[in-house]
Amino acid sequence: MNFSNIIVEQENNMGVIKINRPDQRNALNLETLLEIEKALDEWKVNQDIRVIIFTGVGEKSFAAGADIRELNKRVMIEALQPNMTATYRKIEEYEKPTIAAINGFALGGGLELALSCDIRIASLNAKMGLPEVGLGIMPGAGGTQRLTRIIGRGNALDLILTGDIITAEEAVKRGLVSCAVPQDELIEKSKEYANKISLKGPLAVRLAKAAVNRGADIDMETALYLEKLSQTILIGSEDKLEGTQAFLEKRHPHFEGR
Repeated sequence: MNFSNIIVEQENNMGVIKINRPDQRNALNLETLLEIEKALDEWKVNQDIRVIIFTGVGEKSFAAGADIRELNKRVMIEALQPNMTATYRKIEEYEKPTIAAINGFALGGGLELALSCDIRIASLNAKMGLPEVGLGIMPGAGGTQRLTRIIGRGNALDLILTGDIITAEEAVKRGLVSCAVPQDELIEKSKEYANKISLKGPLAVRLAKAAVNRGADIDMETALYLEKLSQTILIGSEDKLEGTQAFLEKRHPHFEGR
């Protein structure tokens, strides 16, 4: 896959998408979003890819948000177009787990990209925030909703209304990221997470992710029923037989996702 604004790489069972606009601090314009969607579409049918990692090129920015030049020219009716919201929804609902390796500034739409991923890992030099209110707008690509669900209403309002930019260490304390590591260890740490996940049953991972995401927004009884139905599917799968047999035989399982 050849792209202008992203770099895509495949390593073992993981795919890596690097936002490649360092001169613009990896700002996310429409073309970049469309390229991300195309890469995800192509990897969706690739059974070798089990986990996706997002990061940015360089050591300064993961993604510094939306392209302000594009934003400055946008008129009111254009805010109703799916654009960034649709891309992040695709990432959030993607069947395969996603990891954001936050290698620098993740601001506005950049942080919203990270929020749409399942797991977030930051370098110690990373800075995160939703500063949109300082531009006379508000987070509009899922930030008000995903941030609230991840770190709670009070913490979310604190960051959104002040527009404060926080450090990686503070992000860990607030539960925004799983861990913070030195810059030169970030990608290896992210691949360590990805490799650990890729060794699990892919069907189990897929259904567990769906149960968590779907169950979070419905009543408990319905969510528990969804969990039970998902478990029922897994109990009848070949992966369950392989996983339990491998455990009994004291060997590593070889899952096929069936």
